[in-house]
Amino acid sequence: QVQLVESGGGLVQAGGSLTLSCAASGRTFSRFTMGWFRQAPGKEREFVAGITSSDGSTYYVDSVKGRFTISRDNAKNTVNLQMNSLKPEDTAVYYCAASFRTAVYLNRYAYDYWGQGTQVTVSS
Repeated sequence: QVQLVESGGGLVQAGGSLTLSCAASGRTFSRFTMGWFRQAPGKEREFVAGITSSDGSTYYVDSVKGRFTISRDNAKNTVNLQMNSLKPEDTAVYYCAASFRTAVYLNRYAYDYWGQGTQVTVSS
């Protein structure tokens, strides 16, 4: 079993920055591929960024490339999402997820554990 707890969400003006953190406990964190997803009201949960367990390769949805950076610290059992140049369309609940798979998948059903989510609101 893995427990994931997100933090760092909040209200920010467009163009601002936030850093989301996800703290993991339970199983061996370094073995999990980690992902960040988001869900806006009335929309499906979508993949935002992922980082592999093996070599730390990163992947991003096109809409956040160049603005968001995912990173992990296996010694601290954390994965972060640095978000810069935020836009109102980035407003959503952001979720941290862990997968047993070695590759990053965009499909939410490839992930085995989820956090409770943290709200990010970007005002225009």
